[in-house]
Amino acid sequence: FSGKRRIAGETEEEVYKKLGLAYIPPEMREDRGEIALAKSNKLPRLVSVKDIRGDLHCHSDWTDGTASIADMAAAAKACGYEYMALTDHSRRQTMSHGLDPARVSRQIRGLDKLNAKFKGFTILKGIEVDILKDGSLDLPDSTLAKLDVVVASVHSFFDLPREAQTDRVVRAMQNRHVSIIGHPTGRLIGEREPYEIDMDRVLSAARDLGCYLEINAQPERLDLNDIHAHAAKSKGVRLAVSTDSHAVSSFDYIRFGIDQARRAWLTADDVINTRPLADLRKLLKR
Repeated sequence: FSGKRRIAGETEEEVYKKLGLAYIPPEMREDRGEIALAKSNKLPRLVSVKDIRGDLHCHSDWTDGTASIADMAAAAKACGYEYMALTDHSRRQTMSHGLDPARVSRQIRGLDKLNAKFKGFTILKGIEVDILKDGSLDLPDSTLAKLDVVVASVHSFFDLPREAQTDRVVRAMQNRHVSIIGHPTGRLIGEREPYEIDMDRVLSAARDLGCYLEINAQPERLDLNDIHAHAAKSKGVRLAVSTDSHAVSSFDYIRFGIDQARRAWLTADDVINTRPLADLRKLLKR
């Protein structure tokens, strides 16, 4: 208002325009420098769900998923995706019927047959491999070398001291077959606190080694959080926004991961699974 005369306020956009600012998306309104960017018309174009071309963390009934590979692929394709990475658990996850090298090879042969039936859609061969206590991986390099995508995750020894936990994750990233670090702080909201880890050191290692980190879109994870994801962007580390789907309905969770990415100021360029398949394959090569 100017006196009693209303000069703006019918829409948010109108208010920002009256103040001489570019419209600031709600997710950025945290007083982290966005007002200065709005004044100079330099706000980033935040990533959106429509930018996502595929999901890089999905499970099937080969391990602890509830649907077949074919059904998961059909659901991903129905989302308009170009690709889906099948990343069932590795053998250490005995409760989830994790895959040993022989089952990985058998699954790969099945994926080749399934991919031959699809047009305009590809199932990427992958695994979610456990990061062991010492930072080594749950499957040999000879098996990991056969895959398109390797998501390496911590699923045990959450109580290691900060330095040891950080050493563990950094060692895993040093394996050239590792593409992405899954749910990098291990938190389960309302159930388990993040494990102690030096995220600045992890991000520096990811940048130097050409590894990516995940924003896990599962509502109980949302891991990385927005603060860490913004720090990743600041260091030049790209991320994957993935659903960790264990059911066909879980692909819808992508919107929660994108909300987290937008709070971190991420653009489509900061997220690797906004790329067409050919470009993604180049990014995944280390």
